Amino acid sequence: METRASRLSKQAENKNKLEGYAATFNNPTQITDARGRVFNEVIRPGAFSKAIDGGDVRALVNHDTAKLLARQKSGTLRLKEREQGLWFSLDLPETEAAREVKELVQRGDLDGMSFGWMEATDKWSTQDKMPMRELINVSLQEVSVVTFPAYTQTSVEIRSDGLWLHKLKLLRATIDIIE
Repeated sequence: METRASRLSKQAENKNKLEGYAATFNNPTQITDARGRVFNEVIRPGAFSKAIDGGDVRALVNHDTAKLLARQKSGTLRLKEREQGLWFSLDLPETEAAREVKELVQRGDLDGMSFGWMEATDKWSTQDKMPMRELINVSLQEVSVVTFPAYTQTSVEIRSDGLWLHKLKLLRATIDIIE
């Protein structure tokens, strides 16, 4: 009898994941572009749907291509548009960059996300004398755990069976102390 380890079984063994929202919908934020122009930007629902259906988005650390965490093509990065925004889940690899990110997220030092794209269908208008850019369709290239998120409503958290069990034990201990 022959047996072979599959990539899926290896992923199932690694229960450490990052999850959260790489972008949120209908939440304007102020952007300063590379030319120094200041404007408000808002992402509309559906902006990522074409990119995540059959795309090959990467997950990075601070937009650094040398710090790859996961990839859609390999199945280690999962993306979905939900009501709130662009939700992601990724399996953390056994790399130094991933260990550092995991530690910083657990400590609360890293708690935001960002995204990078090549082209976008957008609509410009003016609101309260400020230029407003609406992102309608974005050719998403990557999502990143970042130190300084432009959209402060983004989020990233560790998801791990061990971490949840630890939190449950802490909660039970707290309840016992109160009683």
